[in-house]
Amino acid sequence: MKIGLIAASGKAGNHILREATMREHNVTAIVMNKTTMRIDNIPTMEKDLFHLTAEDIAPFNVIINAFAPSAGEEHLHVEAGKHLISLLEGTNKRLFVLGSSGCLYLDENQTLRLMEHEEYPENLRKSAHYLLQSLEDLQKSSIKWTFLSPSAMFDSSGPRTGHYILGKENLLVNSQFNSYISYADFAVAVIDELENKNHMNTIFTVASENVTSAS
Repeated sequence: MKIGLIAASGKAGNHILREATMREHNVTAIVMNKTTMRIDNIPTMEKDLFHLTAEDIAPFNVIINAFAPSAGEEHLHVEAGKHLISLLEGTNKRLFVLGSSGCLYLDENQTLRLMEHEEYPENLRKSAHYLLQSLEDLQKSSIKWTFLSPSAMFDSSGPRTGHYILGKENLLVNSQFNSYISYADFAVAVIDELENKNHMNTIFTVASENVTSAS
């Protein structure tokens, strides 16, 4: 599988890159600045995602969008999504988008999203809002896509256990009643999905045990 990984040097992107290379997938890191790369000897394309062309993405089977705009620029989620959709229209390629826990529902009737809850962190609310808009654009498009939302607790320092539970559009909790996933296990779920293709043209979520808290 040939993967183009946008924002491969970011927190989520770096974990996905490690998981993909460990499984011997052919991954190209797409970054704005090669000096931000934390893994050596990785094929790298130094380019702003908004300047990507159809020719740039031609070699890839899958594009993973791990782009995370700076504070105050959250609207770029929507613009980035639209640009990538336009590049993939008419192709057989797949767009894999890293979503937000805020897009997930809290109730069985799916009337309240996590981002609408009063305790949801304000600094994450805008990203969730614009990622939801990007999801709606995907749902209206004709391309192949998958949208994976992490749990509410997204732990950058948590271990890779290789185990997780799957959900769809509702927030998941583990045996400790925490909505938790480590970045490392999230990356496992990303590559598992790319290999198994169980969630084509849909949203899903994952959660795992909070090993650190349990120990």
